[in-house]
Amino acid sequence: MGGEPLVGLDLADTLMLAVYPPVDLLATDGQLAAWWRLQSPRLPEGPMPAAPAVRRLRAAIRDLLDAHLENRWPRPTSIEDVNAAAGAAPTSPRLFLDGPALRGEVRWHTEHGGNAGLAAIANEVIELMAAPDRLDRLPRCANLSCSMLFLAANPRRQWCTANICGNRARVSRHHERRRAGRQ
Repeated sequence: MGGEPLVGLDLADTLMLAVYPPVDLLATDGQLAAWWRLQSPRLPEGPMPAAPAVRRLRAAIRDLLDAHLENRWPRPTSIEDVNAAAGAAPTSPRLFLDGPALRGEVRWHTEHGGNAGLAAIANEVIELMAAPDRLDRLPRCANLSCSMLFLAANPRRQWCTANICGNRARVSRHHERRRAGRQ
């Protein structure tokens, strides 16, 4: 967790669905604060949002991504929740002098209570969902005991992480071959 190019994927992956009961990695305020600190370098500056708002956006994102992978329509409320988070803190481009050069930046408008971090995450997900070529690279980890989603740069990538789920699969295949060789 924390290694995907989109914070929205990392957020969706904080709910482990391949185990029963599902494990919420953001179940406590401390876990949420730790996750937010981990992600903060990739988000606009601003306060951490309230836990219910983060969990609501996570549920919406997870539904959108799972719907894509399961070839079904997402719940209408999921679309509404992502759009609401994105629209709660609109942006505007700004130009300013940076020494002798001009530089551009994005200003997040949180004057009316929106959270820039949640808006940035929602914007990432909107861009992903609207890009079929990128969505084609969105699989679920091939490890049946893992529910992680990831963007595969290489179409042959099967596991969320090669050193965890990929290694477990290789070890399992090795043990199967050894068992088959003994019989």
